[in-house]
Amino acid sequence: MLKEFKEFAMKGNLIDIGIGFVMGAAFNKVVSSFTGGIVSPLIGLIFQSDFKDLKYVITEGKPNTEGVIEGEVAVMWGEFLTNLIDFIIVAFVMFMIVKAVNAMKKKEEPAPAAPSGPTQEELLAEIRDLLKK
Repeated sequence: MLKEFKEFAMKGNLIDIGIGFVMGAAFNKVVSSFTGGIVSPLIGLIFQSDFKDLKYVITEGKPNTEGVIEGEVAVMWGEFLTNLIDFIIVAFVMFMIVKAVNAMKKKEEPAPAAPSGPTQEELLAEIRDLLKK
């Protein structure tokens, strides 16, 4: 069982998936910082507030003794849009990477055509002629 697991773990595809997962997680952090640090502030200029803090308040909350609002029910649409932008950026970059890898792969050459030989009718005619002799 241990030997089978070692063979499974050392397959190239599994290692490639692991490397891709780690790189994807790191890339996601880069995209999140790009969206949070560059895109959100620019969009926030339009709304005159922090883009991630944009929300639709359904039920007003009341401030507690420390000034923190408690009991507020709100739809956090700014945060949702930020995460959606992150997803779109990551999906587009992954699409471009897959497209580049597919373009770099060697294009498979079509299999050579089978050698053309005599047809069935020609073979039968040849056998008939040989039998006549």
